[in-house]
Amino acid sequence: MLAVYTRGYDPRRPQICLDETSRQLLGEVNPPRSVAPGRAARADYEYQRNGTCNLFLVCEPLAGWRHVRVSDRRTRIDWAHCIKDLVDVHYPNAERIVLVQDNLNTHTPASLYEAFPPAEAKRLTNRLELHATPKHGSWLNMAEIELSVLAEQCLDRRLADRASLERQVAAWERARNRTRRRVDWRFTTIDARIKLKHLYPATED
Repeated sequence: MLAVYTRGYDPRRPQICLDETSRQLLGEVNPPRSVAPGRAARADYEYQRNGTCNLFLVCEPLAGWRHVRVSDRRTRIDWAHCIKDLVDVHYPNAERIVLVQDNLNTHTPASLYEAFPPAEAKRLTNRLELHATPKHGSWLNMAEIELSVLAEQCLDRRLADRASLERQVAAWERARNRTRRRVDWRFTTIDARIKLKHLYPATED
């Protein structure tokens, strides 16, 4: 998988990273109190739970592009529709999408066949080159970095409903895409052989 990151930019075979996270929706029980100008706002610690949403984040690190899709759940069907958007909406002219994602049982072509008719599922599968992060190695997925930035810059507040969450995420996405911020990835295969030495089989001379 790390060898994929060393490939040069190719618009015909864009390198895409995908990750997902859940977000709890929290509403205010008591509205924030107004304060004098220059004073810190006062918010009540009490909040109301309004369920959860799932966020699928896809990014193309070499191009400085990312997109977030909000869904109610994180099922096979939701992942399949995220992939269909990636293929048909965001990269309709790509020969093959090189997709790096976590090693989850929902992130497989089987999910496409569960969501769509066989012919459509096969069409989408044929447009993908799938690469899974190793077990316990999801941190090797660059989309996790983008999710961390999203959490720090956008999700560090109470959002009461899905509509509010989608508005905030869309604004963050537009601003970050406008500046084409890229991930400066420096972890190589050589580094992995040192850091992950305990995962390699041991042999005796």
